[in-house]
Amino acid sequence: MQVKISTRHGQLSDSTQETITGKVQRLARIFERLTAIGVTVDLEDREAPSVDINVSAEHKHDFVATERAPSLMTAVDGAIHKAEQQLRKYKERIQQHHRDLGSRRQEEEASQTGPEGI
Repeated sequence: MQVKISTRHGQLSDSTQETITGKVQRLARIFERLTAIGVTVDLEDREAPSVDINVSAEHKHDFVATERAPSLMTAVDGAIHKAEQQLRKYKERIQQHHRDLGSRRQEEEASQTGPEGI
């Protein structure tokens, strides 16, 4: 998984970039099929920096989370939390879809075989 951090209207120190990279890489624990994460930090308003996180997953699924907060790390944590919620919801939907397919297949097989003993 590739992580790209870009900054608008300023620069981030290497240690800050490493901290942000470490935090966003935790998203892979929630959903394993992530291909890329893009983090955009907007420092135009130093009093309330804005953070955008774009997460790309397999099969062209993209998730976007934006947060503005009084401090940079608070904004990063908020955006990560939003992305986590989106990934959990998507993963739940996929798992539910697979469960539904499995139960339908069992019902179809049971109806095709008919009642036993006849």
